[in-house]
Amino acid sequence: MAVNEAQRAQWNAESQARTWPKRERITTSVTPRLLEALALRTGENVLDVGCGGGLAAMDAAQAVGASGFVTGFDLSAPLVGLAQQRAAERNAKNVTFIAGDAQVDAISGAPFDAVMSQFGVMFFADPPAAFANIRRALKPGGRLAFVCWRGMGENPIMTAPLTAALAHLPAPSPPDPTAPGPFAFADPDRVRGILRTAGFEGIELAPHDEKIGGGDLRTAVGLALRVGPLGMLLRENPDKRDVVVAATREALARHEGPDGVKLDSATWIVTARTP
Repeated sequence: MAVNEAQRAQWNAESQARTWPKRERITTSVTPRLLEALALRTGENVLDVGCGGGLAAMDAAQAVGASGFVTGFDLSAPLVGLAQQRAAERNAKNVTFIAGDAQVDAISGAPFDAVMSQFGVMFFADPPAAFANIRRALKPGGRLAFVCWRGMGENPIMTAPLTAALAHLPAPSPPDPTAPGPFAFADPDRVRGILRTAGFEGIELAPHDEKIGGGDLRTAVGLALRVGPLGMLLRENPDKRDVVVAATREALARHEGPDGVKLDSATWIVTARTP
């Protein structure tokens, strides 16, 4: 089925695997909290939706032990390739990575005891259909846990660079809050409705706040200029690059410490189960 085409094109760009190791520095700090919520047990069969470069999946593989197994599933073939390379380098025998669309594809390895996702489920064209497909891959009583962003205004990690740059750039149009994108699951009532429609029960959303970052100042500035709304605005206004770079660097330098640039983040830890 021809769905999620815009996301498919974006995530299958060859640059994804090259830039991903820097981008994932922002999100990997929440992995322990996600695995805690999922409460994996030895020997379980686990699915990681939107697995990216595979680091969280490999952490899950350690949690389930040699008698368990983890399948990483992602729309991006370049990121799946990166994950496969990392697994081979680590000699990880109980994890595999597959390219596919979790909204419509049958997922190899089902049925699963648990499904996890770290910022990988907010990009579906039809979220209820996607989660219904994911639910069908779970055993009765199977567990779901994922992390998603709360509102953009609650996330200085996203807004600080953009706010600094907007002194020199035209403001972007307000986005559709339900369109596929990082903040599509900011509304807890919407998340509950999607999961109920898909057949899940026991739905809970726990707020999680943590300072996160993308490395040293140079790395953090480069990342801010490439991704998100600021990256898009800069591509549309290339003549403003020098002044935007300077403003972004100045804004992020205020948050640099011994372990790099870190700013506040706000996420939901979402858990649910199948009947």
